[in-house]
Amino acid sequence: MQNQQTSQVSKMQFPIISVAPMMDYTDRHFRFLLRLISKNTLLYTEMITTGALLHGDYQGLLAYHPAEHPLTLQLGGSHPDELAQCARMAEDFGYDEVNLNIGCPSSRVQEGRFGVCLLKEPQLVAECVAAMQQAVSIPITVKTRIGVDEIDSYEHLCHFIQQVSQAGCSRFIIHARKAWLKGLSPKDNRTIPPLRYDVVYQLKRDFPKLKIILNGGIQTLQQITSALEHVDGVMLGRSICQHPYLLAEIDDLLKLSSTPSLSRVEVVEYFLEYIQKQLMQKIRLNSLSRHLLNIFHGVRGANAWRRYLSEHAHKTEAGIEVVQSALKFIL
Repeated sequence: MQNQQTSQVSKMQFPIISVAPMMDYTDRHFRFLLRLISKNTLLYTEMITTGALLHGDYQGLLAYHPAEHPLTLQLGGSHPDELAQCARMAEDFGYDEVNLNIGCPSSRVQEGRFGVCLLKEPQLVAECVAAMQQAVSIPITVKTRIGVDEIDSYEHLCHFIQQVSQAGCSRFIIHARKAWLKGLSPKDNRTIPPLRYDVVYQLKRDFPKLKIILNGGIQTLQQITSALEHVDGVMLGRSICQHPYLLAEIDDLLKLSSTPSLSRVEVVEYFLEYIQKQLMQKIRLNSLSRHLLNIFHGVRGANAWRRYLSEHAHKTEAGIEVVQSALKFIL
């Protein structure tokens, strides 16, 4: 892929609406579907570690459809030189920006010394950001939480933001929960620690020149419009897995697009063309159709649609006729 001369993210107007990187979910198939729904939402890859890129199938890991832009590569790592090398790879592949994960609380990232445990080491994070920023011309951003374990004071968070911003990061995505590395699973860390939107809003007031994006627990249009009174954007996560067409409703509400959004049925019909091409590449239908399960969230026939896809898409010879047949429950 050719390197883009101007990052599409740099052209985006705030507020920025984005979809969080989610392991085993925000793969390239889901991102292509989301791009059919919204032309403006900033999309993120699943987190990819520096080790996987430097020692694995980097071309396969970095592959994406050109329609996915604007697109961010999220990296996990803590070695400045390795992160800089991976950032250059991302730029060469045409990604619009690179995001450093300082939020994931899984045991795997703790063992690898990256993710939310790095919130305890602001100087190291600053060195990582500086190394990446010096290596590429595309933006480097950071996704973090408001605290980790006993280190959860507002003073420490401000110290972290100040050090990392001085290294060249001007946009922070803040998951408004702390993380507990011991005692809570990654799943529990997404729901049990209380949301503290007030902390994120205060960050924006204290660092007005930085772009602050709120993440965590946002599910409705009302929550989005309320948050945007205080911050520069919102990042949505599991709510988009449960209701992907919400992105079209956001586009329409905030007038983020000059063209009307596709209807749900139109989205499925365009995605069928994509599915057909992927099937020719030996991709199984259920790897693709799983992302369609909730496209008709709240629409009559949605339960029958989901049930039919779930019962038939996993079969070895399943093709687009399965999706076409499921559509009969909606049309």
